[in-house]
Amino acid sequence: MERVAAVNTSVGAEGWLELNVTAALAKWLGAPADNLGFFITLHPHSQPERHVKPEEIGLQEAQGANSEGKQPFLVAFFKNGVKLDSSDAGARRKREARRWRNNGYSENYLRNPLTDTSHWTTRSCEIQTLYVSFKDLEWQDWIIAPDGYGAFYCSGECNFPLNAHKNATNHAIVQTLVHLLNPTQVPKPSCAPIKLSPISVLYYTDDSNVILRKYKNMVVKSCGCH
Repeated sequence: MERVAAVNTSVGAEGWLELNVTAALAKWLGAPADNLGFFITLHPHSQPERHVKPEEIGLQEAQGANSEGKQPFLVAFFKNGVKLDSSDAGARRKREARRWRNNGYSENYLRNPLTDTSHWTTRSCEIQTLYVSFKDLEWQDWIIAPDGYGAFYCSGECNFPLNAHKNATNHAIVQTLVHLLNPTQVPKPSCAPIKLSPISVLYYTDDSNVILRKYKNMVVKSCGCH
């Protein structure tokens, strides 16, 4: 067997593990008979000779369990093999640019999202700081404690490629690919909370009783692309 790619991860990590298998795919396209698929092996970093089962680290569900949420996903892009005369190609690009500008579309649409990385410089989807003061909301008359809390919020772009730290759903990955093909019709996935936690609030009721209550889903713990 030939080693294709490797990636390091840690215990408790969530999201996708990404491997670049371009070299193997290119070889298989030229010699389909050599395509025997991928074989995955797992080893502790400190014990490379030891083999670990995928289900032991949560990479695969135990046999017989529902594994719908843990399926491999392969994304491949192929270049068009048709080559145009340089003068024809230049004229065609100008005609296309003129046509799209006349129709009101941005010139950004004409750029190749896989080679033009200028749009990747925007901030990726991640958690942002937000402190909510109950005094600012004029709730201090009925909320005894706390004075406020860290609510946080999610903000940023869900651009291609959706890396593991973006906690993207399968639907978001597919939507991103469709957006690359038709950005005027299909939007990019949205950056939204994927985990929230509660807070406890001590407050007065309308009849002046004091109540301690836990409110669910008040604090953003992590964000992802949906």
